[in-house]
Amino acid sequence: MAEIIVDESAIKRIKQLREQRGEDKLMLRITVEGGGCSGFQYNMSLSSDVAEDDHVFAGFVVSDDISLPLISGSTVKFEETLVGAEFKINNPNAATGCGCGASFGV
Repeated sequence: MAEIIVDESAIKRIKQLREQRGEDKLMLRITVEGGGCSGFQYNMSLSSDVAEDDHVFAGFVVSDDISLPLISGSTVKFEETLVGAEFKINNPNAATGCGCGASFGV
């Protein structure tokens, strides 16, 4: 069964965003599209909508049937550094990747 692991850091950040926006069902939506410097690229957005072909993980991350095989087994984290803060995906399916972490190849 396809799975995405949602790290506690991502859960904490999404909870903060839910409170700030007053949206109890707000989730991080992860989709994969062709493109980027390595072949595929991640698209991340915030959404309260869940479609029929979506899969929800830990109640905080959602992805669709098409994207899921490419990111199954991934861990989603939220990282804060001196330069900024962002959600990061550690994808074991990625054979190659770019320096910015936004695209990957399988």
